[in-house]
Amino acid sequence: MFQIHRQRRWVLPMLAALLAAGAGASYGYRQARDVADPPPEACDVSYQTDEEATTSVDQEPGSDEYRDLTPEEERVIVHKGTEMPFTGEYDDHFEAGIYTCRRCGAMLYRSADKFRAGCGWPAFDDEIPGAVKRIPDPDGRRTEIICANCGGHLGHVFEGERLTEKNVRHCVNSISLRFIPEKEVQYGRAIFAAGCFWGVEHCLKEQPGVVETTVGYTGGTKENPTYEEVCRGNTGHLEAVEVLYDPVRVSYEELAKLFFEIHDPTQANGQGPDLGEQYLSAIFYLDDEQKRVAEKLIEELKAKGMKVVTQVRPAGKFWPAEQYHQDYYAKKGQTPYCHVRKKLW
Repeated sequence: MFQIHRQRRWVLPMLAALLAAGAGASYGYRQARDVADPPPEACDVSYQTDEEATTSVDQEPGSDEYRDLTPEEERVIVHKGTEMPFTGEYDDHFEAGIYTCRRCGAMLYRSADKFRAGCGWPAFDDEIPGAVKRIPDPDGRRTEIICANCGGHLGHVFEGERLTEKNVRHCVNSISLRFIPEKEVQYGRAIFAAGCFWGVEHCLKEQPGVVETTVGYTGGTKENPTYEEVCRGNTGHLEAVEVLYDPVRVSYEELAKLFFEIHDPTQANGQGPDLGEQYLSAIFYLDDEQKRVAEKLIEELKAKGMKVVTQVRPAGKFWPAEQYHQDYYAKKGQTPYCHVRKKLW
């Protein structure tokens, strides 16, 4: 991938000349962009040839876990090639949705984090947490980005270009991605209550595969409850966390195990010093499979001698909490005092 340098506006005309002479790399700008309408940021040409590229993925195409790749997809995703700029289907694509790994289907980027960089490849200034792994590029200068789930090559990441407030640009091959429109994204969804929702959310967000969390209230009868009303203990609601996750990277059972490990499922009147009905331990299942998993894990803990009091209840309306409660510990730069993971399996 190419790195953008704001002051090097001479690069594109030089590249056009090289291409015209047949002396340049095969990954140049379209001639119309080179000559007639150069982009506001020029690109410093540096890339790895196919002969120089090596693969670090653990499994070969054709694995039962991954989709079969075309020869061109394999050239880029497995053998770390680069598609020509301004030719990819997602370079100028800004529909709402999620960009997934074309090889394994893991969710990688949100459309909200995509921006126009003028470099010829899709550009993102953030990734779904834990979805993209950074490794040193064999050229010794750049940082390669790969799918954290399957190791497929995505492109390169650059910092310090000041193109967005986050000051990061993931330069990604379109052919490494597959776009899913927002209405068609199949998130996994789970709802857990384990005491103060600040700490529960903090711990769940650290799990690879978790895409989004929302703290809120559920289990009661009061519509549009406020924090103050729930704290009074007469709404029937529990403080809970709604989790949207990528089923490719994490299973519901893994999340449920994490839920049990970050709180005390044997405490009947709350969690730690936080006492009251709103702090009870509960799993709100959305289907029979989630119910089966929750009950199975409880039986496993009971077999270990634990007197589990966690409730398993059908999910009802989930009411998001006030904005100041969302990502509380992240905003404060702190860690929970009442939720620490203790391995149980």
